[in-house]
Amino acid sequence: MGASMKIIFIIIISFLSTIGTAQENVDHWTTLAMVNSESKFDDMMGMIIKTATPTPIAEALNGKDIEIRGYIIALSAKSDLKHFMFSRYPQNMCFFCGAAGPESAMQVFLKEGDSINFTADKVILKGTLSIQKGDSSGLIYTLLNAELLKVIK
Repeated sequence: MGASMKIIFIIIISFLSTIGTAQENVDHWTTLAMVNSESKFDDMMGMIIKTATPTPIAEALNGKDIEIRGYIIALSAKSDLKHFMFSRYPQNMCFFCGAAGPESAMQVFLKEGDSINFTADKVILKGTLSIQKGDSSGLIYTLLNAELLKVIK
């Protein structure tokens, strides 16, 4: 193993060792953005599709409880939301509007019995991150058993 590979290995191990102890200080979107992207023609869709595969650094968050800041993208009604999309960016810049990649959005399922109302303000959610591979929707991340911690006005 060359000197540069050893340095990279040490950096990765150091980063992974801090995930469980300093999660409140981590910008999880930055970590989740660590993906390998590929564009290819999809015969079924009839267009070029961008796919993303999380790197080992991002995958280290799989199954972990995380807090994450972002914006609610309602899928239907804007009240009594139990399942919705969540984006690193406001709706006018989100993945679904074509201005960002699939690593900048996730679907969210709230805790059983919980619901929230839509807000255009940034919010903080807490839940368990689940990473999907090969999802035909193009989504990589799902936040399970989520709860709203704070609305940032």
